[in-house]
Amino acid sequence: MSPRSICFVLSALIFVSCSKPQDTVVVYVSEDQVFSEPILRDFERETGIEVRAVYDTEEAKSTGAMNRLIAEKDNPQADVYWANEPIRAEVLKQKGISAPYVSPNAEDIPPEFRDPDGYWTGFSARVRVLVVNEGVEDGPGTILAYTDPRWEGRSVIANPLFGTTTAEIAALFVIWGDERAREFMAAMKRNRVAISTNNGESADFVAAGQYDFSLVDSDDAVNRMRQGRPVTMVYPDQEEGGMGCFVVPNAAVFIKGSPHPEAARRLIDYLLSGETERKLAFADCAQIPLHLGVQTPPELKPMSEIKVMRVDYADVARKMVEIQPFLKAWMGL
Repeated sequence: MSPRSICFVLSALIFVSCSKPQDTVVVYVSEDQVFSEPILRDFERETGIEVRAVYDTEEAKSTGAMNRLIAEKDNPQADVYWANEPIRAEVLKQKGISAPYVSPNAEDIPPEFRDPDGYWTGFSARVRVLVVNEGVEDGPGTILAYTDPRWEGRSVIANPLFGTTTAEIAALFVIWGDERAREFMAAMKRNRVAISTNNGESADFVAAGQYDFSLVDSDDAVNRMRQGRPVTMVYPDQEEGGMGCFVVPNAAVFIKGSPHPEAARRLIDYLLSGETERKLAFADCAQIPLHLGVQTPPELKPMSEIKVMRVDYADVARKMVEIQPFLKAWMGL
């Protein structure tokens, strides 16, 4: 074979090698592994792309993956971040760790649940609801019940330093302003609100009759209802002029400098599909689809029938960082 022929063959081999579809994707995941892993395994089977997933532990829920992404900013190891809420996705955008990607599957997702610049896209949401013991007559219909003397010593809330409780309190600071939000928190304390370690524990306390109600994620309420425990679920602040429920969608994030960008985009497309939303709706996590026309779990209303709290998640992300010293002082730390 002539030298020219050898060069041609080598060039062809290099081209084929470079143009071969990427067969690996690395995803950091904050959504509970029991719910997210089956979705990722389905993607693996359907596409032939190997998924290397790193899951948050329960102890470091949401913050573990985010902090790892921050630490790896100058040498990215992950391609995709599957966040279990959009606030930390906003933090990554603000720190320059994510990159924009607008999936074709994002088109039907309402604009309030995606970043306008494409740095994250929401899917499969939880809503913040009141779980109320069935023995309570004329139960609460607003989160302001936490400050009502009628419920003194009868309510519980998850530790506001963590998780979706932190995010909702930050949202209240954004909507109401600092003065009113601080007064709300002070009034809760005067009303002797109890503090639990997490939303699930709050729901268990209510189911056991230790407290009358709590503000939790919708999946916490639905799971207790499915277990036949004596609780009901109330969508708060749905009245005319009410501020509505705080919505917590999952968020798919494309990481800047992704080692496998083609595979990363394919995984994000898959996460944002109606089929993925259907699977998450009928798993035990009971999440509400954001695509119109995807069936909702029977215990929950479709998003179109829920009065939603209108808030900018970017503002919530900034406020969440800002109020940390106040929340620590409120907790006596």
